[in-house]
Amino acid sequence: MQARMTNPVMVLPDAMRALLELGRVAQSGTVPETTHRLIHLRVSQINGCGMCVDMHSREFKESGEKDERIWGVGAWRESPYFSDAERTALELAECVTRIADRSEAVPDKVWGRAAEHYDEEELSSLLLSIAAINVWNRINVATRQPAGSS
Repeated sequence: MQARMTNPVMVLPDAMRALLELGRVAQSGTVPETTHRLIHLRVSQINGCGMCVDMHSREFKESGEKDERIWGVGAWRESPYFSDAERTALELAECVTRIADRSEAVPDKVWGRAAEHYDEEELSSLLLSIAAINVWNRINVATRQPAGSS
């Protein structure tokens, strides 16, 4: 696959700075970095962003994550490799990413489970992290940024 154009964040460097800062702020709290990585990988899978799936899988591996957890992200509901808190974050990420797929984008029961594991600051962190990776995915998919180019 060949990119349709130069990645817009390279064309508009202020956008790159803004998105990097959003990611930094989203990950500056007490939610484990691993949870953010799980979210980034799962949302990228849902959005079909090959560049991000490739990049986040590699980052996960380089951080020492077990292969089973990396491979299991796409089937996290059936996989034994995730904690209840991680499952809740993945469920929230899926709902927020697929907001048009149901009449209640983030059902109360999903939100309630998330609130059992995460306080308001942590939920804010998760939501910003989910939003940030969705922005990256949409830019990369629209412009067909190829995997391996990160």
